[in-house]
Amino acid sequence: MKDGARAQAAIDVLDAFERSKRPAKLCLKDWGRSARYAGAGDRAWVSGLVLDALRHRASLAHAMQDDTPRALVIGALGRIWGVEAAAMEALFAADPHAPEGLNSEEIQGLARDISDAPDWVRADVPEVFWQDFCRVFGDQAVKEGQAFAARAPLDLRVNPLRGDVQATFRALKKIKARPSDLLTLGARVAAPQPGKRAAHVMSLPAFNKGGIEVQDWGSQIAAACAGLMGGEQVLDFCAGGGGKTLAFAAAMANTGQIFAWDADPRRLMAIWARLKRAGARNVQVRSPKDGGTLDDLRGKMDVVFADAPCTGTGTWRRRPDSKWRLRPAQLEARMQEQARVLHAAADCVKPGGRLVYAICSVLPGENEERVQAFLASREDFAPMDTAALAGQGDALTEAGRDMLARARTPDGAVRLTPASTGTDGFFAAAMERRA
Repeated sequence: MKDGARAQAAIDVLDAFERSKRPAKLCLKDWGRSARYAGAGDRAWVSGLVLDALRHRASLAHAMQDDTPRALVIGALGRIWGVEAAAMEALFAADPHAPEGLNSEEIQGLARDISDAPDWVRADVPEVFWQDFCRVFGDQAVKEGQAFAARAPLDLRVNPLRGDVQATFRALKKIKARPSDLLTLGARVAAPQPGKRAAHVMSLPAFNKGGIEVQDWGSQIAAACAGLMGGEQVLDFCAGGGGKTLAFAAAMANTGQIFAWDADPRRLMAIWARLKRAGARNVQVRSPKDGGTLDDLRGKMDVVFADAPCTGTGTWRRRPDSKWRLRPAQLEARMQEQARVLHAAADCVKPGGRLVYAICSVLPGENEERVQAFLASREDFAPMDTAALAGQGDALTEAGRDMLARARTPDGAVRLTPASTGTDGFFAAAMERRA
């Protein structure tokens, strides 16, 4: 496909997204099925342009004075990808399958100064959640929002349960991954340039042998906030696909016992294969589908980790369409669900044990306000210094411990963001059950 046809495909995908209200990646998948002629490079180009247009939707619409799929794609090509108006005109003119040529308003939009636009526009944050964003980030809100609108890197975790760690790090050089400066087992591949394909980590033998897991550094740091040293009885209360369960198993060197549970058995579908591949032998999966319960675990766990369902605002870099589909009613529903999860998870913590609440959201109603409400209703729990807890093991480098100390909130929790820590957005708070 020529670039002009690719641009038209991006417009078509965005149009399908707007009309169907389905996730953008499903719309891209549908386009890929119908466009059998499109190669891997074409798909990467179209996908990248669609997602970049959504990452910067508010600022592009303001600049272009139009929020149609055509305006967003042309705006993304010019303002984000750096294609000049004349070059875009030539690109479109050279391909019969390309969009129509630019009009005068579109040419003006590509050059428009938006420095005087409302803060939420420049930050590319939905206006309805801007006040919440400002409550968290204050005068850094625009900077934080812009970081959430950037492309995300590919973050990896080396699995010490499968082979030599240093040999795995050497293997990762083939996809230009660099070791993390924050995590002893972390690695990162930079986000691809516009129009380029992302690194194909699954092509590495080390990945297929279980030596590598795809996991954002923020998720790895959140897992470290459990403070696991080995030999503990641990309940991963919202285990889902098992990403943090696997990190726990590695941190504990397959000692102790991990119980992986999720109220929705569909979310557990991938966990068994992942456990086998990773060599995690200290994990027992409890699924409601198989009649599994937590009755025998109540009051017995050293650590209960509750990665509660949330709005996912911390993953806006990776799922940019989700920020424009989020509604206040959804936030309210998630907050109620989080309250239920916290209380149910707390009942499994033994006296002297700890509850760790971690979610990939940056909204205060899901973060510190949720923890404050829980602590106000449960006098048997007290806040802990979460950053210190994460730093007591060997998951973090010295630079990682310093970073986490800076990411500490006034009440002892930890907040991670793309701008401040170079990770997805995460919040983690540890609480001890009084003996």
